[in-house]
Amino acid sequence: MAQKYRIYINEKVILLTESEPKKADSYERIDAQMFDLKIIYTWILAHRNNNFYIICNDAKVYIKNIIANITLIEAAGGLVKNNKGEYLFIYRNDKWDLPKGKIEKDEKTRVAAVREVEEECGIKVTKLGDKICKTYHAYISRGEVVLKKTHWYAMYFKGKSKLTPQLDEGITDVRWFKPNHIDAIIQNTFPSILDVLVTEDLIKDKPALLSE
Repeated sequence: MAQKYRIYINEKVILLTESEPKKADSYERIDAQMFDLKIIYTWILAHRNNNFYIICNDAKVYIKNIIANITLIEAAGGLVKNNKGEYLFIYRNDKWDLPKGKIEKDEKTRVAAVREVEEECGIKVTKLGDKICKTYHAYISRGEVVLKKTHWYAMYFKGKSKLTPQLDEGITDVRWFKPNHIDAIIQNTFPSILDVLVTEDLIKDKPALLSE
């Protein structure tokens, strides 16, 4: 099966694919040989189009080459489900989000994911499940274009602990949502979070940027 990767820049997406997208007319193609994320970042932000794609022979090798030529920040987080079938979301920077954070030096990815969820939400994770997916998004940090790779895990919580947002991380709310009540999330979150929700089948109608 052909591999695909997405790099998000705000509300925009760069699709790395081994074949032409089905809806190629809604995308703008970028030359694989000329692509440099550090150079093209500001051009993409200023462009009217939100969807871009790059055709490459091996998407896995291609994204490894991108990572080798840019500052990479690795993070981990989780999609937590409780015994009522509800899912845990945080509110930060005027957006609904999932708890996540940077992996510390020599820290295992799975350990970091649980730690960040517990710190940001004030709960103790009952069980760590399988890895859901990895997401990539680019942004500016200290004047430099960086790429964040986030590892997402399924997690489970059983109990009645009071949710406590980590205020010093800019989190102002932590809340459980029933699967049929996450429209508010879908309307006001980041594309990378939609990616996680689609992977877990919590969004039945895929957003356009995730339809390929």
